[in-house]
Amino acid sequence: QVQLVESGGGLVQAGGSLRLSCAASGRTLSNYGMGWFRQAPGKEREFVAGISRSGRLTTYADTVKGRFTISRDNAKNTVYLQMNSLKPEDTAVYYCATNIGSYTEADNPRVYDNWGQGAQVTVSS
Repeated sequence: QVQLVESGGGLVQAGGSLRLSCAASGRTLSNYGMGWFRQAPGKEREFVAGISRSGRLTTYADTVKGRFTISRDNAKNTVYLQMNSLKPEDTAVYYCATNIGSYTEADNPRVYDNWGQGAQVTVSS
């Protein structure tokens, strides 16, 4: 079993940046593709970004492409989400999770397990 803990959330003005971290314990993250999702109040959880086990492949939701970057450091058992040019509509709780299915389904929350507790990101206008 993998335990995931997100950190780095907070309050930032529009146009600002934040970096989220997702630290794992229990098992090595290099065994898994990883993903970031977010959920805003009253909305369903939505895919943000995914990364393959090696880190060579990444994929993004159209809404964040060009602004967000997912990366991983397998030696530190940590995955990151660098968020730049933040917009008020990026406000949400952000979750990381392990992909226990195929990277080709990286945007499908059903292939993910071991969800973290979430990190609040609030972007003010």
